[in-house]
Amino acid sequence: MSASLILLEAGQAAAAPIVQASLTGGVEGSIISMVLNAGPVVKLVMGLLVLASFVSWAIILIKLVQLSRAQNHSAKFLDSFWKSRSLANLFADLGNYSGSPIAQIFRVGYQELGRVHKARLDTRTAMGNVERALRRAASAESSRLYKSLSFLATCGNTTPFVGLFGTVWGIMGSFHEIGVKGSANLAAVAPGISEALIATAAGLLCAIPAVIFYNYFNSRIRILETDMGNFMADFVNILERDLLKKPAVQNKEEY
Repeated sequence: MSASLILLEAGQAAAAPIVQASLTGGVEGSIISMVLNAGPVVKLVMGLLVLASFVSWAIILIKLVQLSRAQNHSAKFLDSFWKSRSLANLFADLGNYSGSPIAQIFRVGYQELGRVHKARLDTRTAMGNVERALRRAASAESSRLYKSLSFLATCGNTTPFVGLFGTVWGIMGSFHEIGVKGSANLAAVAPGISEALIATAAGLLCAIPAVIFYNYFNSRIRILETDMGNFMADFVNILERDLLKKPAVQNKEEY
């Protein structure tokens, strides 16, 4: 037998135990197996973190769709508003801008305008009623946009500590085992600590996306709130300049 064949067979024989050990360790050391081998408290913590993460991602996806729709519909509505010659026609087409908070503010303001005309109120009283209606509508739309964001803030603030609690509890269990067995070598400590540290990792995995998207959504909502405020000011100016100077006996369908 040649020297090269002897070396090849020797290398294969030496590598076989290493490959077998790596495969076995890969299976036994997987994250799933470590979670399954963890204590009941750590499992409970992991379950809570998985549930919080699932709810957080559901809120994130819903808010992404909602805010994108709000911005797109608002841009289209504002374009139609400034091009429209009849507020009555624009009011009739509001179904095309159902996702726009600005369109909803216009709807409330226009409806209040019709009521003050029917009541034949003087200009100052009528404008006061319309402005209050616009502010209430803007507040309601802001509350709708911010809805569920508090859960993301809560996850970002608390889930790392929940994971840390699971880690501390797991490490306590590991040290208890050391005391019972009377052995402090790495082989006795490492499995329990590695299982416990998964809880901290899970808490961070839940908190990081929640914090990132919470800040992202807040910035987008603030932009929408600025647009709502600008529209309210422009709408009130238009009413004062053009509409409420007309005789109060006119019907709202004329505008």
